[in-house]
Amino acid sequence: MKHPTALLLLALAAATTLPVQAQLLPQAQADATASGTQPLDRIVAVVDDSVILQSELDDAVRSVRQQYASNPGRLPPDDVLERQVLDRLVLMKLQVAKAGEQGIRVSNSDVDQAVAAVAQQNHLSPQQLQQAVEQSGQSFAAFRGQLADQIMVQRLHESVVRDSVNITDSEINNLLNSPTYKAGEVHLAHIQISIPAGGTAADIGAAQAKAQEALNAIKGGMDFNAAAIRYSDAQDALEGGDLGWRKMDEIPPAFADTVSGMKPGQVSPALRGPTGFHIIKLVDQRAPSRQVVTEYHARQILIRPSELVTPEQAQQKAQDLYNRIVNKHEDFAKLAKENSKDPTTANAGGDMGWFQRDQWGSTIAQQVSQLKEGEVSQPFQSEAGWHILQLEGTRKSDVTEESERNQARQAIGNRKAEQAYEDFLRQLRADAYVNILVPELKEPDAQDKT
Repeated sequence: MKHPTALLLLALAAATTLPVQAQLLPQAQADATASGTQPLDRIVAVVDDSVILQSELDDAVRSVRQQYASNPGRLPPDDVLERQVLDRLVLMKLQVAKAGEQGIRVSNSDVDQAVAAVAQQNHLSPQQLQQAVEQSGQSFAAFRGQLADQIMVQRLHESVVRDSVNITDSEINNLLNSPTYKAGEVHLAHIQISIPAGGTAADIGAAQAKAQEALNAIKGGMDFNAAAIRYSDAQDALEGGDLGWRKMDEIPPAFADTVSGMKPGQVSPALRGPTGFHIIKLVDQRAPSRQVVTEYHARQILIRPSELVTPEQAQQKAQDLYNRIVNKHEDFAKLAKENSKDPTTANAGGDMGWFQRDQWGSTIAQQVSQLKEGEVSQPFQSEAGWHILQLEGTRKSDVTEESERNQARQAIGNRKAEQAYEDFLRQLRADAYVNILVPELKEPDAQDKT
């Protein structure tokens, strides 16, 4: 079974894990044992009005190590790993605080749903998940607190994106007609070396030098994912910088030309972007393909329970109608018009038109996919009530154009959303007061400046 904190990361794909339970520093424990006093946890960073404790950092680092327990060689040296994890903790603190300032709240019900989702994704019941968390020595209340913070950050992201991203039909048309859109998809990984907002020439030079160091390490044989873990400032650094599959048009235009000229396995030089320097690896690529789906034409009768009709009466009426259709050969469309309580199809004799399998929900999808043409289903229940279906026919339909338009809209939205939130985070960092109190946890260039 995975460690509970790793379960959290799998569930929400979040930027970092938050503190779970305070762990005493070994030296502090020794001193406390010798003196008979209660040990104190030290503060490693001040972030605006909050602090990050050494125990929080230790727990987060421990979580990362557990994720890479089967391949520890991918992790950077201890000092680099601790600085990266601390940076994530700082960023998480800033985002949670900003979410609170904007009035974003998370209810117990929201957290309950998140707990259920984590449990389901890991094939556990909520009770089994709680046992796993507590058996690891962690507080389940603290685990729920982590989930609440993650939900707040998700909602902050949604708020920033919603207010910043607008997509027009002309943008979609331009994208669909562009050569990059027709070029298929690419699987990318990246390393981002950030330049702080308002960075000086010295900041730019330091970032460029770090990017070159990363490139030299890769050319010297270091695995790209390991280099991303060690050098990248991006939020996905500890996941190896994997960006997954993307349409060519989802790549910032400044980098698209470089990627289009690469072959799978190749790594780009350090590319200057608006937020810093980027090193990109083309993991794989694939050509666009036509999308052909099965569509169904069916009719339905829906009998809803109501204040006047009990669930049992609704079921019995559906069964009676089924018998009239199958045994007495009465007209399905006529009975649907007279009896169905579905407002969208009743007046049309229950005609649902042509639809893709899941368009009417999973319950209907499961039933309609099992019917033969002309066949009538046994009455079955959904959240809406009791249904009877009659399959009129099936056909194969090319939905490539419709799908491409939807994908284009999503691609534009994703690209704008990424840039908008990256700009938001850079400004959030620039406006914040962050003081790293432990010298060895500061970036080397930061120590030189102090």
